[in-house]
Amino acid sequence: MKSETKGLSLYWKCQLIGWSLASLYWTLMGAIGSNFSILLAIVHFLGDLIIYILPTHLFRAISLRNNWGQLRPKQLLPIVIPAVIVLGLVFMTLTICKNYWIGASLHPQLYGSFATNFKNSWIVTWMTGIRLMSIWILAYYAYHFAQAEIKANRENARLALVAKNAQLEQLRAQLNPHFFFNSLNNIKGLVIENPTGARRAIDLLSELLRSSLYGGDAALILLKQEIDLIRDYLELEKMRLEDRLQWDIVVDEEMLEVLVLPLCIQTLVENAIKHGIAQRKDGGTIVIRVGKADDFLRVTVRNEGNLRDGQTRGLGLKNLKERLDLQYNGKADFSLTLIGDDFVLATLLIPIYEKV
Repeated sequence: MKSETKGLSLYWKCQLIGWSLASLYWTLMGAIGSNFSILLAIVHFLGDLIIYILPTHLFRAISLRNNWGQLRPKQLLPIVIPAVIVLGLVFMTLTICKNYWIGASLHPQLYGSFATNFKNSWIVTWMTGIRLMSIWILAYYAYHFAQAEIKANRENARLALVAKNAQLEQLRAQLNPHFFFNSLNNIKGLVIENPTGARRAIDLLSELLRSSLYGGDAALILLKQEIDLIRDYLELEKMRLEDRLQWDIVVDEEMLEVLVLPLCIQTLVENAIKHGIAQRKDGGTIVIRVGKADDFLRVTVRNEGNLRDGQTRGLGLKNLKERLDLQYNGKADFSLTLIGDDFVLATLLIPIYEKV
């Protein structure tokens, strides 16, 4: 079986690249001076690389074992300060030993005792080590804090989405029985008076059920599907109200592929019939207009009638407002206004989402 070789982890890439650049800096400083030797530069470069990587990798192992990356900055500070001092001491010791060993091996006549070399360079080397190790530890924990923040934000977003979907499902579960029970009541009134109309009404309700049940999991549907459902619903209601119900629907054909919330327009139509047309002896006409307004889909439903408290606080409209807020994050707008003394206008503005 052919084995798959994984590449270097991000940690090791950063270790090798970062410390290689630091080592090359000292190599460049040596190249600027006199008596530069390529061989000596390579030896110092490899030696520095080991001195940088060895203590920092050891610190990382200790940090992972003790879960220091899970601590808050205030909790981490008492650990980091001593760690920087210790790592600086380790860096100082290894660097002085490396420089003395290489120098004494190549030019023994130029180097005195190790104690003398240590005394002359330990402070500067230690301060350099503290500076380098401080930068490394700061970058190491800053990366972990950033990753933890990103992970937390993703988890919060996922939980918010789950809660939002659950709430939408709950609202949809409330809406469908409300819609179909009203339709069944309409059919009940036709069974004795108009058996033929009742059979046609059952066929229409079957289509409505099919559209709702098989498309019930969709958060959004095409506008043309919503309009088809409205036409079936209006025909179903006309069997009950007969000549008292008329309608006029005009839809911008360019908007038919726009995605809308299921039953959003149907709810407005149902509300107009229930609180407007059905309450009037002479009935009236439902006027539906759908078009584009800037970056929004604009839907208006006008009917004869008057605004009453029950019309604005019913289950259907309350449900619609909540679903619009959840689905469009407050970007959709819905309003009911009285025009003159005889007409009510429902206006719906929703962001345009086209089918991908």
